[in-house]
Amino acid sequence: MFRKLLALLFLTTSLSQAQSSFVLIPDRVFDGTDVHTGWQVLVTGNQIIAVGPNLQPPAGAEVIVLKNQTLLPGLIEGHSHLFLHPYNETSWDDQVLRESPMERAARAVVHAEKTLLAGFTTVRDLGTEGADFDDVGLKQTIEKGIIPGPRMITVGRALIATGSYGPKGYNTRTNVPQGAEEADGQDRLIQAVRGQIGRGIDVVKIYADYRWGLMGEAKPTFLQEEIELMVKVAASSGRSVIAHASTEEGIRRAILGGCKTIEHGDVGTLELFRLMKSKGVAYCPTLAASDAISQYRGWKKGQDSEPERIVQKRKSFKAALESGVTIVMGGDVGVFTHGDNVREMELMQEYGMKPLDVLRSATSVPAQVFGQPKLGEVKTGKFADLIAVEGDPTQKITHLRKVKLVMKDGKLYKR
Repeated sequence: MFRKLLALLFLTTSLSQAQSSFVLIPDRVFDGTDVHTGWQVLVTGNQIIAVGPNLQPPAGAEVIVLKNQTLLPGLIEGHSHLFLHPYNETSWDDQVLRESPMERAARAVVHAEKTLLAGFTTVRDLGTEGADFDDVGLKQTIEKGIIPGPRMITVGRALIATGSYGPKGYNTRTNVPQGAEEADGQDRLIQAVRGQIGRGIDVVKIYADYRWGLMGEAKPTFLQEEIELMVKVAASSGRSVIAHASTEEGIRRAILGGCKTIEHGDVGTLELFRLMKSKGVAYCPTLAASDAISQYRGWKKGQDSEPERIVQKRKSFKAALESGVTIVMGGDVGVFTHGDNVREMELMQEYGMKPLDVLRSATSVPAQVFGQPKLGEVKTGKFADLIAVEGDPTQKITHLRKVKLVMKDGKLYKR
């Protein structure tokens, strides 16, 4: 009797530990670097077990034929705000000041699922904009399997120099909640960085400049010495610092201060991008945010001449391409609709980047820049974060809109 019970226990344990296996057979595979035909991909559990032609699947593996489809690594969104929604629906100020914490959290849950089903299996979420450290909680909720969503790299509240951020324009006797955490000077900055790390963030985000000049124009905020200090403190915990920077001086201070990536870089010059390249700093252009905001302000794309903001963005992106700086895809999604992340990649192609390079900028390149070695490639031993799209996005990026399969960590979310 004891032996029978022991055998039953062993069988039950073995079945519970059994892992699902899939053999994916697409027309082509983009592995994060190059395109291959005749390849198959074997997935067991949450890992890619084998890649190549004529694989021998294990017994019981499910074969999925992806006819006229391209298999790719799950895409990586480099600049997202899951707690925001488009500004033409509700202004940024009203989202920060009027929407309840419950509403903002509920929206973020919906946004996370839309992002995942659009083929973006990882996001770097760069600030909750007044929603405290709820991005850390959202990440944990996804990891526990309570809700579907992408892998998340979080920054919490982000750090700003006192007086530089928003909301602004209220009675000076009124203390209005800010969209990020204010901190200045050696002791306070050290405390703020360590405090954010203690709350569970993955990366420290700072605003190296913002619209706080005398005429409302963007000007640098933190001193270079302050940036260097924050980078040093963050590095002691194994974390990097990334910077919102749109002015020449703000970008320069962020580069020389040791930041890992520059976000926006609206007036970036060839000189600055070459400096970034020499220092190993990557660029996240957020073309789609500028495109969306310009349209919210009345620009009729395709009918009106391009506004100065768009002309400048094209110019800076062209300089970035010429410089050879590392470019990671990130659209500042939240400014525009979640799930429409491909909009950034389409603009990157429109502004002069080759489709293969655009795909790399959303897969293998950010995986390396963001310190995620198990992501961004279709290779043996990598996490089984995979998507399939109809057509060939290596020729035309817009084919990424036709997502037919989404797998994250070996689990199918769309088929």
